[in-house]
Amino acid sequence: MSPSTRSASQDSADVVVIGSGIVGLGAAYAAVRRGLSVIVVDRTDAPVGASIRNFGHLCIGAQTGVARRHADTARELWLQLSQDAGFWLRESGTLIAARHADELAVLESAASDGGIRMLETAHLLALAPLRPEDVLGGALIEPDLQVNPREAAAAIVRHLASLGVDFRFRTAVSAVTTGRVETTRGPIAAGTVVVAVNHDIDQLLPEIAERIGIQRCALDMMRVVADLPAPLTAPLLTGWSLVRYGRFAEVPETAALRARLHAERPELAALDLNQMYTQLPDGSLILGDSHAKAVQPGPFQPEGAFEAFLDEACELFQADRFRVLERWQGVYASGPDEFLDELPADGVLALAATTGIGMTCGLGLAESALSAHFQEALA
Repeated sequence: MSPSTRSASQDSADVVVIGSGIVGLGAAYAAVRRGLSVIVVDRTDAPVGASIRNFGHLCIGAQTGVARRHADTARELWLQLSQDAGFWLRESGTLIAARHADELAVLESAASDGGIRMLETAHLLALAPLRPEDVLGGALIEPDLQVNPREAAAAIVRHLASLGVDFRFRTAVSAVTTGRVETTRGPIAAGTVVVAVNHDIDQLLPEIAERIGIQRCALDMMRVVADLPAPLTAPLLTGWSLVRYGRFAEVPETAALRARLHAERPELAALDLNQMYTQLPDGSLILGDSHAKAVQPGPFQPEGAFEAFLDEACELFQADRFRVLERWQGVYASGPDEFLDELPADGVLALAATTGIGMTCGLGLAESALSAHFQEALA
């Protein structure tokens, strides 16, 4: 349905976006930049999901294939939005600490493609307050960025509102069809509908979730403070991260690394650990994270995961004690592929990052999908 075919008396917009997470905000941004009217509908009163419950780590250089293309697009959008919306962002790169020869081997293999710079031990220690006795060296993923997840999404909402995007918070959506969105505050006529509800895709489009096999991934995270001798100048990854990110996971040397980690630390492997750290502008550190997948993960968080986070941090950093400020459970959509990009009906797009890389790739995914959709509509 085009804008010209809708009655002027109807509540309507050229694009109606369901969900105010990063993918939904990216879709609204793509549409409003093209001069289209946009309504964003969300059942909460602000972004509260995966887009704020993360490390604020935009790991562009560790992606491959389609994910890397979306990440590169997202990088430029993040840089522009940080200026226009006025939120904190740093072009930090990402540090990787290698504490074993097999970790160095993975880094050296991945670095051969460019964009990853190997670091001698002394250089790494100048950038991160790590215990020197266990560090063999490391690397810097050069394109990566960092934001504060607790402020970035809210700042983007304010910026988009200033551009004319109409946000309908505390409004739930019950059904979506071509040209129409049913909400708890009445129907909205739409030229294009973007469903960007992340792990709740099974609540609105259950047939897609069931056909593709999308479930929820719950992760434990925490924020701490410690008396570190120097700041952490960039997000920090470890060997446990290397077995997760595409660019590292696909090199042949990673098989030996994974086998060693799982043999030496089966309790951490059972947590599906990604041992990584980011430091916020206030000096606090985000620690995590563990992963547990289910259609509906339980709400209970075993203390063992948090104990493991603290124990591993004490071994890695030049600090004997970390004081816990907060603990939380993040949830994101998990599926067999990196992204959900479906067309369940004419003029209806269902979008999600389904491997936990929404902050890194979400803006790029939305831009790519809407660009293709609008080009097709005009053809």
